Amino acid sequence: MLGLPPTAAAPAGLVDDPLTPSEAAGGADGADTVLERMLETRLRQSRAVDPVFARDLADRVGALVARGGKRLRTAFALCGWRAAGGSGDATAVLRTGAALELLQACALVHDDVMDGSPTRRGGPALHVELARAHWAAGMHGSAETFGTSSAVLAGDLALAWADDLMTETALETPHGRRLHEEWRAMRSEMVAGQYRDLHAQAARSSDVDEALDIATLKSALYTVARPLALGGALAGAGDRTLDALRAAGRCAGLAFQLRDDLLGAFGDPALTGKPAGDDLRSRKLTYLLAIALRLADTAGDHHAAAALAPDADNRSERAVERMRAAMERTGAREVVEAKIGELTAMSLGHFERTGARPAVRQEFAALVERASGAVPRRAGEVA
Repeated sequence: MLGLPPTAAAPAGLVDDPLTPSEAAGGADGADTVLERMLETRLRQSRAVDPVFARDLADRVGALVARGGKRLRTAFALCGWRAAGGSGDATAVLRTGAALELLQACALVHDDVMDGSPTRRGGPALHVELARAHWAAGMHGSAETFGTSSAVLAGDLALAWADDLMTETALETPHGRRLHEEWRAMRSEMVAGQYRDLHAQAARSSDVDEALDIATLKSALYTVARPLALGGALAGAGDRTLDALRAAGRCAGLAFQLRDDLLGAFGDPALTGKPAGDDLRSRKLTYLLAIALRLADTAGDHHAAAALAPDADNRSERAVERMRAAMERTGAREVVEAKIGELTAMSLGHFERTGARPAVRQEFAALVERASGAVPRRAGEVA
């Protein structure tokens, strides 16, 4: 089995109305079983198409998906389904979750290529693994170019599998049109976010609002907002419920991305499965970076501003440490932590508008805590 990480305990303050054992099992064992069976089918089909393609690309895509990750998108899709009154057979929403995990694999592979990241989920990034295979086999040409080009195709394959599974699911449900509308919007948003990320780096942008726009498009919508809405659509949710799910998901997803930015700057690679400092080294526009620069300028902290400036040389480890120190000294790290807390509180408020029963609200609060690393509190609640 692929193994989901444990769900965080529900925060205090919500009415005790636990999910039934069958509901809880549907989220953990069910999601992994559906994903595992789907991968077995796709890998078998790939071997029938071409054995070399299957060995070098399809098997590696399957291994990346099987290596895990938080499975948050699947969990949020299930939560959205339950919030909209979904009950009983969860096959369609679990298949939707599997499609989301494949879409995530596509995004990770392509993101690692664009960022030049060497590791992913505790192992070599796919483009690095493929380059090493080229070198070990003594093949002709550039191993790096081969690895990059092959990884782009591997990401495309994961996206094709995700689309195939989503199409099959939509055709088998009476709510397929609404499901497809959410999926179609999500794919475009994800690509738009990736491009805005590249564009901001090339333009050497430091704009706070632009950083939030990128975080929303690139991560918040397809990590939480759209999975919630996909689950809601499968339960036949109306427009008001879907709007509430999307609003709750946008806030929770943005909190997730801001936490990821903090981990990218200050996290332990042994725990995150990816190197720390890569975003700083490439000067990726994040809310953390933009806020740090704004605070440095406001305080007249010229040393911090110089360390974070677009024209600073950020490639050395010493330069990265200077950036970290500047973010600490300006108070940017604390500002981002506070923003995460604010967003989680807003997310809970929006989710309550769905009218979900208390057990599902508990489930959502636990998922938000797991995603953001912050204990969710309602707006105005004192810690």
